[in-house]
Amino acid sequence: MSVVHQVYGYYMPTVNLMGAGAAQEAGKQAKILGGKVALLVTDAFLNQSGLAKQIAEIIEAEGVKVVIYPGAEPNPTDKNVHDGVAVFENEGCNMIVSLGGGSAHDCAKGVGLVAGNGGNIRDFEGVDKSEKPMVPMIAINTTAGTASEMTRFCIITDTDRHIKMAIVDWHATPNVSINDPLLMIGKPAPLTAATGMDALTHAVEAYVSTAATPITDSAALMAIKLISKYLRRAVANGNDFEARDKMAYAQFLAGMAFNNASLGYVHAMAHQLGGFYNLPHGVCNAILLPHVSRFNLIGNLERFVDIAKALGEKVEKLPARDAAEKALSAITTLSQDISIPSGLSELGVKEEDLQTMAINAMKDACSLTNPRLAKLDDIIQIYKNAL
Repeated sequence: MSVVHQVYGYYMPTVNLMGAGAAQEAGKQAKILGGKVALLVTDAFLNQSGLAKQIAEIIEAEGVKVVIYPGAEPNPTDKNVHDGVAVFENEGCNMIVSLGGGSAHDCAKGVGLVAGNGGNIRDFEGVDKSEKPMVPMIAINTTAGTASEMTRFCIITDTDRHIKMAIVDWHATPNVSINDPLLMIGKPAPLTAATGMDALTHAVEAYVSTAATPITDSAALMAIKLISKYLRRAVANGNDFEARDKMAYAQFLAGMAFNNASLGYVHAMAHQLGGFYNLPHGVCNAILLPHVSRFNLIGNLERFVDIAKALGEKVEKLPARDAAEKALSAITTLSQDISIPSGLSELGVKEEDLQTMAINAMKDACSLTNPRLAKLDDIIQIYKNAL
């Protein structure tokens, strides 16, 4: 019997802190990492709300100076990254702390990669393009969705090409991730819905990925179960602590899954929508997910049956195809329940742009592990179906 040799890596931050009050450990972790001056990368809202200052005070109490850089925009750009690098170098920083959701973490990773390697952030587009580690980094999460606080993925918009660059690099993994549900309490319902569907997309795409393993499978399925049970509650009542806590775990588990099994066409296509129209990533994923999943059904039918079960569907007596279809209808119902837009046209997406985006989507690193190979016309048609 011949044996196919294939080695899978498993990537995680060295330290992952979770639970109510975990953010209070940020200063101790910064000190352990040898921090002298930390660049705190965040967005304008978290800076204006005072949360960035609160975290800075926690860190400075341990003797580490903090310089706040509030320049992470939604869908962070190459300009955001290089502006941050300038502050990092001018202030003599030797480590980074990110505070926020995926935008802040990705911007911070971009700063860290350039600060550690030199060059331009565009140099790192693709898989493992860096030669040196980024500077030490702590990622403090405030949303339950992207899992960027613990992954090796970094998505940055190239403002010249109007595309999102997928940077997948083990050097972009933060040293420490912190998920404190107290920082997620009270987040607006639309943000909760979008980030929650982002997490669901991570779990689904990782589970049907061609690089899935038993380890990533276990994390993906548990993430799907938790999201199915708690996302509606978190959207309905932003102060529901149990729902927030469980969603924090769910998005982290989904991150564990896709950080190692990678993703698929949903993310490859959503990245183009973000780069082209500057649209919210989680909403784009949510709209595309059932359409890409329908395309993928024949590539891994049995796995979509498992997803249906994890979503709470009763499929034991159904034929496999009918059971798999239940996964798609359950995803659509969840999106409807939490008021996700029904189609891309509601977001201003135009049919004349679909071919350009489809061409770019097929070049995206996330497309490499999709369970069914697509031609250009397939990707264009999926976009059309999602309009």
